[in-house]
Formats: sequence, C-alpha cells, structure tokens
Amino acid sequence: MRRSDREITDISVIDTFILNERILRVGFFDNGEVYIVPVNYGYINNRTDRFFYFHGAKAGRKYELAKNCAEVGFEIDGCFRMIENEEACGYSAEYRSVIGNGELSLIDDIDEKKAALDCLMEHQTKRKDWSYSEESLEATALFCIRVSKMTCKSK
Repeated sequence: MRRSDREITDISVIDTFILNERILRVGFFDNGEVYIVPVNYGYINNRTDRFFYFHGAKAGRKYELAKNCAEVGFEIDGCFRMIENEEACGYSAEYRSVIGNGELSLIDDIDEKKAALDCLMEHQTKRKDWSYSEESLEATALFCIRVSKMTCKSK
C-alpha cells in the first residue's frame, strides 16, 4: 500500500467493517478481460484463515469462470462521506475499503453448502434460523474465497 499512514492493520477494526457492509465485488480474469461482479456475501475469520461465501446460479459467466479460475480479486468499500471545498480540486472523500486476492472454489458438499448459506444469510439478515429445501440446495451454486492477501485502507 502506497500510503501506509492510511492502512488499517487492527484485525478487529477490519472485521467490524467487513461485517457491517453488504456487497463484495469479485474480479475474475477472463481471456484478457477483467470481469467484476457485485455479490452479497458472508464472512468468517477463524483466526488462521478468512473466507468469503456467496451464491448464484449454476449457469452463466460467474459460474463458468469459477469452475476454471482459481485466483480472484475482491473489494469492499463503504463509510463514504464527501468532503466539499470551494475549488473543484479541493474536493475529497472519506471512505474505508478492503482489497485482496484469494483462491475461489465451488462448494459441492450439502452440509458445507448449508453452513455457507447460513453464514451468508446471517451476515445479510442478522437472522440465524434458516432452512433450505433439497431442490434449492441442488440448484444453487455456493462459492468460497479463501483469502490469501487483504489490506484495509481508511481516508
């Protein structure tokens, strides 16, 4: 990170930020193009590894790329506030962001799918008591990013 004075290294501050946001942007490299898709997510930091979970259809560009592209980038931003000024170049903004890379995998095991969906649904709704039909579990693709590198910045 170029501006180390803006880097956040306190894990509890980073985790709180991630847990308070709702949209993760996942970046895939696709035959010379970067494909970025916003997704709802669930997050787990188990002290040795960090994981993001998201879901989607078992069809389409995101799913096909996930089957063939193990390395992805990701980004979350929030806490945005515009700082106004009399001059155009004097405008600025306050924000917080997390940027990183990780290894993407598809979850096939039914129990792991339920656990990933529970994580995602609790993160998004703050509710824990979910049930899933066999048809829904079969039709839904569950994705996991195991974080390999992540930085957090605040301005």
